[in-house]
Amino acid sequence: MFISITDQCYRTVDLPQRPLRIVSLVPSQTELLVELGLEEYLVGITRFCEYPAGLIDKIKVVGGTKKVIASRIWEVQPDLIICNKEENTQEIVLACQEIAPTYVSDIAHLDDAMEMIADIGKMTGTSFKAKSLVNRIKINFNHFDKESHSAVNALYLIWKNPYMTVGSDTFIHDIMERGGYKNIMDGASRYPELTLQNIINLNPEVILFSSEPYAFNDLDKKEIEDAFAKAELKKSQIVNRRWDVFLMVWQPFKRYT
Repeated sequence: MFISITDQCYRTVDLPQRPLRIVSLVPSQTELLVELGLEEYLVGITRFCEYPAGLIDKIKVVGGTKKVIASRIWEVQPDLIICNKEENTQEIVLACQEIAPTYVSDIAHLDDAMEMIADIGKMTGTSFKAKSLVNRIKINFNHFDKESHSAVNALYLIWKNPYMTVGSDTFIHDIMERGGYKNIMDGASRYPELTLQNIINLNPEVILFSSEPYAFNDLDKKEIEDAFAKAELKKSQIVNRRWDVFLMVWQPFKRYT
């Protein structure tokens, strides 16, 4: 037995040998695998695994995060499958574990993310790189936490039609709070739906756009800015960049302004 590990959903994952054929059904964890130097071992990803750029053109796409084509996973004969409790459905996890050992992450806080990174390192024989990455994350966040700053009221949008944001029991909320943003939806649960009028009524100082699952663009930005102008309110500062949460976690932390 190479390693036996308990994943973040308290499932036992037994790996008889170091995995050399990995399927990742989680875009952010696909990035992690590449960061750990494991790109050559990736044999299956989702169509949403767009980063690093060009990866999707080199590795077999086995479906999306909510709907996979099991036959494609069988075809690549993985010896490890990476899933996530929120990104993937229970049906997907059950199907995957019939194919190969399946690790399921469940991330609500920064500590969960660091634990997941350590787990991936242990399972793939890259513990040294994983520990180094976790240490960098700790140093960056500890440095930022010590800086003197006033929290800015912010709204993070992840979807449109309807607009959806994040409540206080999410990983995005945890990172926002650590990054000097006060989540204006603090106290709400999970992913509340909003109307454009709700957004105007909230009147956040900053609106943060995600690039996935919904890819906000300049037209979306203009629509909200026009609505604020019509309401004769000072328009929120809208950050329309790739502000993906996982990027913020494993790269040196940057506060986008």
